[in-house]
Amino acid sequence: MRDKYGVSHDIYCYPASDVLQNKLNIQDYDNLAEAELAFTATRYREYSSTITSIQDFNLKHLMGLHMQLFQDVYHWAGEVRTVDIAKGSTRFCTCSRIEAEANKQFTRIVLLERFDSKDELIAEITDIFCELNIIHPFREGNGRAQRFFFEELFFYFDLSVNWPDISKDEWVNANIQGYLGDLRALNKILSDATSSI
Repeated sequence: MRDKYGVSHDIYCYPASDVLQNKLNIQDYDNLAEAELAFTATRYREYSSTITSIQDFNLKHLMGLHMQLFQDVYHWAGEVRTVDIAKGSTRFCTCSRIEAEANKQFTRIVLLERFDSKDELIAEITDIFCELNIIHPFREGNGRAQRFFFEELFFYFDLSVNWPDISKDEWVNANIQGYLGDLRALNKILSDATSSI
């Protein structure tokens, strides 16, 4: 059986199933998605940032945010995946390279303070966002953890975030176009989502 990431079977799923093993022992895909949504929404609201420096935006912090969101659902919340995954024709970073490739992007984040204009800042963040999405460090929950991370990063730069009301297909297509090297749609989404506080 193949799951949405194209993995024929891996240690994260129940045997002969595409449902991820979870703390709630839910073995139905739709019920698990519903529970995930409820628990992560609660944990998102409970979060209080402790960021004091641009250097705090690193892989350890992204892992901590994933743990914050998914701690009630998955035993491996906050841990880098140990299987290779793909979605359609999009292959994500091989698991043995996740930390090294992610750290390259977090090194770029430290340099963001040099940008004076919002447009330049958003353009650079868009590229980093896209690269981290291609890395896809977690077995599940990458999108939510990544948006959470970047919301906090935007706030660090005195930008508020209000994600635009777009369809899932528009969001996925913007990310696919970014994967293929065209960042315009993703840049527009991030630009539209942010405004000065």
